[in-house]
Amino acid sequence: MNVIRSSSGWIEVITGSMFSGKTEELIRRVRRTQYAQQKCQVFKPEIDDRYETEFIVSHNQMKASSERVSSVAEIRNLVEPDTEIVAIDEVQFFGDEIVELCQELADSGKRVIVAGLDQDYRGLPFGPMPTLLAIAEYVTKNLAICVKCGNPANRTQRLRGGTDTVLVGADEIYEARCRNCHEIIEYDEETK
Repeated sequence: MNVIRSSSGWIEVITGSMFSGKTEELIRRVRRTQYAQQKCQVFKPEIDDRYETEFIVSHNQMKASSERVSSVAEIRNLVEPDTEIVAIDEVQFFGDEIVELCQELADSGKRVIVAGLDQDYRGLPFGPMPTLLAIAEYVTKNLAICVKCGNPANRTQRLRGGTDTVLVGADEIYEARCRNCHEIIEYDEETK
């Protein structure tokens, strides 16, 4: 990644399937800002209650302090004027208004780092991610390993659950799959 040296802000998107290391990469970048003694605020959606509530936590248990928020408006109100970096995990859970906030923050000179799924369990673009990918200065797409064949995986297979697009979970509900092994299955609410 090239570093922009000025008062200009920018947007970085870290994306990929579940188990591809998105949160781990976000934490790595957040830690680097701490080494540089830059003020960084980290946010995660309130809906993400896996692992710990006051940290973003990767599947391999790396973690960084964060604030849980219920809306984009709450992030807007919590970002402090002297904050240099704003990091948001699980950005796909916020509505399209997150795009406007990311633009505002970058336009005001802040570095904005977001991480989230680019596709839902059906393999369709997820929430605000297509627009964030289009407007970002930097995009990192991580691949996982397909649990069926070992090939690079860019899809998230839902193993059980209803048909709602949003169903928070980890390896008890999802696994990484490649294009060839991914199955689009509509589960009813009773499927376990």
